[in-house]
Amino acid sequence: MNGKLSVILLSYKSKQRLITAQNRLDTVLTKAGISYELLIIDDGSQDGSFEIALELEKKFENVKAYELSRNFTSHYSIFAGIKVATGSCTTAIPDDEQQPYELLVEMYQKWQTGAKIIFPYRAKREDPLLSKLMANIFYKVMSATSDFSYPVQGVDAFLIDREVMDVLNERIHPINTTTVTELLRLGYSPVYIPYTRTKSLNTKSRWTFKKKYKLAKDWFFSTSSFPIKLITFLGLSISLFAFALIIFYGYIKLFGNPDFWKVEVQGWVSLVILISFFSGLIILSLGIIAEYIWRIYEEVKARPGYIIKKKQGE
Repeated sequence: MNGKLSVILLSYKSKQRLITAQNRLDTVLTKAGISYELLIIDDGSQDGSFEIALELEKKFENVKAYELSRNFTSHYSIFAGIKVATGSCTTAIPDDEQQPYELLVEMYQKWQTGAKIIFPYRAKREDPLLSKLMANIFYKVMSATSDFSYPVQGVDAFLIDREVMDVLNERIHPINTTTVTELLRLGYSPVYIPYTRTKSLNTKSRWTFKKKYKLAKDWFFSTSSFPIKLITFLGLSISLFAFALIIFYGYIKLFGNPDFWKVEVQGWVSLVILISFFSGLIILSLGIIAEYIWRIYEEVKARPGYIIKKKQGE
């Protein structure tokens, strides 16, 4: 099976990397004999990245440049790229070469054998120790609380067939979610390929803590019902415990021997501790429920997950 590959190049403050990325991709894919289109999705850059992308579009027939109306973050850029892709299959890559471009060839070859979804997972990652530790903890928690499992080192890339692309475009509302989580939900017996994630070519990461935090929340609440189930379990357990205490102390009061049980009320410290604990538990539970309600509210409003700006003359 042969077909055109749509490569979504994620661009954000990429002025110094776009030309190099395009050259490297063209070298790798042309050598492998793969017909492809390069879709540069600029995620609201303000450094002239989109102007460079437009120059590449004018120079190469298989390059298309698109600009989002603001910085939506890379996961929504991927949804935008899938929407405009015309290939028989598609993949998304960053511009910093943390995901080796040669991996595209291996994924494409797996697609040729009939695989609908191919995930390259990080068998090894050349990241700082703290970053690797936090990533391992995050994916272990996600695997334990979600309906599906993640590779230990994580997965954030893919190559998908046109059939799957159409499902994402027609059935999935791209807001408060990610392509990877939605693809894992779809099934299609995904194929996994190990690779080594290298160090970023950037001197400063563009993936800020604020973006990581929002992604983690979207990822967690869009894939897991565990927090709601935990609240239900805690509420039921505490209610049963309180009911048992009522029966226990009621029995002592009516039939027990005060000298044996030594039930005495000494001051207010324990009462304050219990009230503070359960008040905090109630507020935490309300916060978790509010996260789900907020996502329902966002879905009802049906705001777009991304907006592709029109080019001049369109």
